[in-house]
Amino acid sequence: MTDLVIRNVRPLGKAAIDIAIAEGRIAAIGPNLPANGAAEEDGGGALLLPGLIEAHTHLDKTLLGMDWVENRVASSIRSKIDNEREMKGVLGLDPALQSARQVVMSIARGTTAIRSHVDIDTTYGLAGFEGVAATRARYADVMDLQIVAFPQSGMMIRKGTIELMDEALRQGADVVGGLDPCAIDFDPKGHLDVVFDLAVKHGKPIDIHLHEPGELGVFTFGLILERTRVHGLAGKVTVSHAFALGMNDYLRIGQLLDDIAAAGVMLMSTGPAGVPVPPLIRGLDAGIAFCSGTDGMRDLWNPYGNADMLQRAQILADRNYLSRDVEIERALDVCTFGGAKVMDLPDYGLEIGDFADLVVVEGRTLTEAVVTLPERKLVLKRGRIVARDGEALVEAA
Repeated sequence: MTDLVIRNVRPLGKAAIDIAIAEGRIAAIGPNLPANGAAEEDGGGALLLPGLIEAHTHLDKTLLGMDWVENRVASSIRSKIDNEREMKGVLGLDPALQSARQVVMSIARGTTAIRSHVDIDTTYGLAGFEGVAATRARYADVMDLQIVAFPQSGMMIRKGTIELMDEALRQGADVVGGLDPCAIDFDPKGHLDVVFDLAVKHGKPIDIHLHEPGELGVFTFGLILERTRVHGLAGKVTVSHAFALGMNDYLRIGQLLDDIAAAGVMLMSTGPAGVPVPPLIRGLDAGIAFCSGTDGMRDLWNPYGNADMLQRAQILADRNYLSRDVEIERALDVCTFGGAKVMDLPDYGLEIGDFADLVVVEGRTLTEAVVTLPERKLVLKRGRIVARDGEALVEAA
């Protein structure tokens, strides 16, 4: 039995049709579908997108809704890590409340799935994981939320962190995280051996922050690719940021991109300013799956961000000097189908039988929507309307 019919929408900018939804899935696609008593919504000729995918953020650390905190920390990654670890306690940051606030903002902007890295360290133990896990349970019917157990302060240099990582995974963390094996932990072999051993032990995928630049990052990439092949983890390993791929060596980076594709390793890029970034089009053309995310949002690292993955597609396109419509559409694809592939989301898309995780947004073309960032007219999760006209229909508190 049909539950809802959305009329006059254009899937990915194609001709206008109707979408019928039943039991949380797309049941029919075509013109003038019968409602048979089901609820109806008029899309008004707007674009229909699959749910936007936030594949890299830090829900446990946003300062949304809290008093403004002046950022005086130095720009180095180590300084930011140390400052953040101290200030979370000073501010009394509540990971459950803060993650809920960001989830609700994400829903309003059309995101239907999130992968969040959550700090695991010896200062706060599993508090961050427990808070975000509570949010995951609370919003399970309106958001798919994956939790990455993330050793933000280092793993090998902080005794006891490995055991905490293991416990977080045992308690339900979805992904094994890692961070700059050389630059933070000063032990690339030890760090990566632990990450891959935990992944094999718990049957979990991997997502490693790799800020290491130039030759250092290329070296670490080699170690990651080797372990991915040895452990048979093609399609299960993501390298986030991957700044080393932005180094100025065209032929060498081309070969490394081919090696990454052959190993089945995936990449995440936020398109940040001021640092080298992986060449998006070259990587996609090599066959690498890319995803993106807002990263740290309005937190102790970065005061910017509004959880809008449509805007992230714009940022990603701009940072990669993309101006042709066909290229900008590929940036949007990274924030939809690419993110779904990296997160291994089942039945994602706009075909009959796919989950009805949908976004209705104004725009004559996909590129126009990326450029103008209109309010989301409707956001649906499993066929349920969860946001309307830019406002989420669920609350954070």
